Amino acid sequence: MLGGGTRSEELTLPGFVHDVCSAIHPLAAASPFFGSLRLNELGLEWVESPAPLAHPLDDGSAVVLERSVVATANGLGEDARAYRRAYEPLVRDWPLLRGELLGPLIHRPRHPVALTRFGLRALLPAATAARLFHGERARALFAGVAAHSILPLEAAGSAASGFLLTVVAHAEGWPFPRGGSQRIADALVQRLTELDGTVETDHHVSSLRELDEGLVLCDVTPRAFLEIAGARLTDDRYRRALARYRYGPGAFKLDWALDGPIPWTADECARAATVHLGGTFEEIAAAERAAWRGDHIDRPFVLLAQPSLFDPSRAPAGRHTAWAYCHVPNGSTRDLTDAIERQVERFAPGFRERILARHAAAPADLEARNPNLVGGDIAGGAQTLRQLAARPALRRVPYATPIAGVYLCSSSTPPGAGVHGMCGHLAARAALAAG
Repeated sequence: MLGGGTRSEELTLPGFVHDVCSAIHPLAAASPFFGSLRLNELGLEWVESPAPLAHPLDDGSAVVLERSVVATANGLGEDARAYRRAYEPLVRDWPLLRGELLGPLIHRPRHPVALTRFGLRALLPAATAARLFHGERARALFAGVAAHSILPLEAAGSAASGFLLTVVAHAEGWPFPRGGSQRIADALVQRLTELDGTVETDHHVSSLRELDEGLVLCDVTPRAFLEIAGARLTDDRYRRALARYRYGPGAFKLDWALDGPIPWTADECARAATVHLGGTFEEIAAAERAAWRGDHIDRPFVLLAQPSLFDPSRAPAGRHTAWAYCHVPNGSTRDLTDAIERQVERFAPGFRERILARHAAAPADLEARNPNLVGGDIAGGAQTLRQLAARPALRRVPYATPIAGVYLCSSSTPPGAGVHGMCGHLAARAALAAG
């Protein structure tokens, strides 16, 4: 089955469609590349929940990230004005920022004022940027979105995800494909076929020598590239850079077949396809810090998707699916099923009674399905500032390798993780420009 991280399967019971890896796709909506392909003409239909995100708290309420900046701010009490001041300028700048942010971090900006306005805050640690807000609600909301960086919230640059994904929520939404993430891969293959391209599967490439002469784009991480390049990679400096490339925390993922919707205490959670389960800023920060340091924690930060609330094609009538994961140390072998389900139960008492079947995937399982997920790292490598600036190595053209005609195009290249197609798009443009 084609798709890599954008696949869907019946992982639990017949008729229950689960996304194997990615589920919600904010950067797909923002991607200039996907927009240029007009995938909607091929039957790809994006679904939007009424609110992009909900973040329940222990008092029984939930903070909601709405499409509107004002509506979101109105739910933040004392931080309403601070939220508007932080995000309204960035949302206005988004048409200019889209092209600046979905590419190499180091480049000559076309819109330097807009990029500077974003960068001054995005390059901060999330723990520092969160000082814009004083109340628990705004700080918790920011922490959950910033934790998509899979970095400690004290790390420089961890605020970038908090700002980028929130701006995208307001400007574009956080959609998902009707019928499952597989529909994205299917639409891309169909468009390629229309352009006289072909796809070959079930062929393990162990060496670049197996490939025809000419242009080669490798959708692999540095570890795999070193293996397949072998003796053809004679540039010792580049080889050492790839050998030093650091992978980040892994993921432990659960999929559930449910006999009804998740019984959230906060009704607002039923308005959002994505729900962040982690309580306060401090609790989320502790969870992300632990995964980075190689530790496990009783209350992991859980990212949950409930697509069947808004896409009935995902489950039999009256039934539902849910998808969730947490960050764990790279290569972790610990079973986090109970810890994740306790976090769901914490904000939705009675959740476990609705489970008909579950499917668990530890880091090793994720890597077995997709070798690019090294140790369960779903981001193609740690998204530290250093590795965003030099991804995977510091080069004028980050996609080009020292081997003539051979390019890297995985999420280990700019702009990094996410379902947006920009790594391959920019690698292909670099290859064409080189002649």
